[in-house]
Amino acid sequence: MQMKVAIIGLGLMGGSLALSLKKLNFIDTIVGIDHNPTHQKDALKLSLVDKIIPFEEAKNYDVIFLAIPVDGVISILKQLTDVAENTTIIDLGSTKEMIVKSVPPQIRKNFVAAHPMTGTENFGPYAAVEGLYKDKVVVLCDLEESGEHQARVARKIFKNLGMNKHFMKSHEHDRHAAFISHMPHAISFSIANTVMKQEHKHNILALAAGGFRSMSRLAKSSPNMWEDIFRQNKTNLLEAIELFENELRGLKTKIQNDEWDKVHQNMVDGNKLHDILD
Repeated sequence: MQMKVAIIGLGLMGGSLALSLKKLNFIDTIVGIDHNPTHQKDALKLSLVDKIIPFEEAKNYDVIFLAIPVDGVISILKQLTDVAENTTIIDLGSTKEMIVKSVPPQIRKNFVAAHPMTGTENFGPYAAVEGLYKDKVVVLCDLEESGEHQARVARKIFKNLGMNKHFMKSHEHDRHAAFISHMPHAISFSIANTVMKQEHKHNILALAAGGFRSMSRLAKSSPNMWEDIFRQNKTNLLEAIELFENELRGLKTKIQNDEWDKVHQNMVDGNKLHDILD
């Protein structure tokens, strides 16, 4: 079956998705919706979508992707309560539990909660990257609550994008994401602000090399998007930050006390992370 796809939000995630969907032979049409006129023009200039349409027209499409900040997802879902029975609505937000709980009951079967574990620190249509989704993990949450047709459509699309599918409950996703995504962003913003508040910040940044650039890279991310994520996942994020603070405080104490063997062991323990990741 040929599918007509509407993508709401034409930034990094939505734009990259459009580029990848163009490669799939069962996708017939890809249109875009974005409240930002500049994003609309850029998306057309970059040929990310076939055309820009008004929001109401999106309801006529087979698949509607929500590639917008997570607070926006909740708001938009309330405006999609009159879609057709076979319409599939897929959100790509970085939080899941609050979104799932907010889905209007009459379209719960239409809805699939997804989080592609991919992205960059850049945003806007010009940040779109072809192949962004390939070989990455996509988490599908509470899929048993979605309709059979909608679950099948989502599985097919993500499989053909070359993604590795994982399934879990939305509350499990949000706690896990707090540790591997949301807390690192909070730390990166804090590292950037620590340096920017120094009197001689320009001299300090003149020395910036790979380590600092890697640690501060996430601080380039969209404040609008990440404010929403921090708000929706507040409880899990605060727990992750507190555990990180305890770990950092412990290392600080070892350094203060000249316990260099323990400092060394702390680093050895940290090295073991990449035994798993690599």
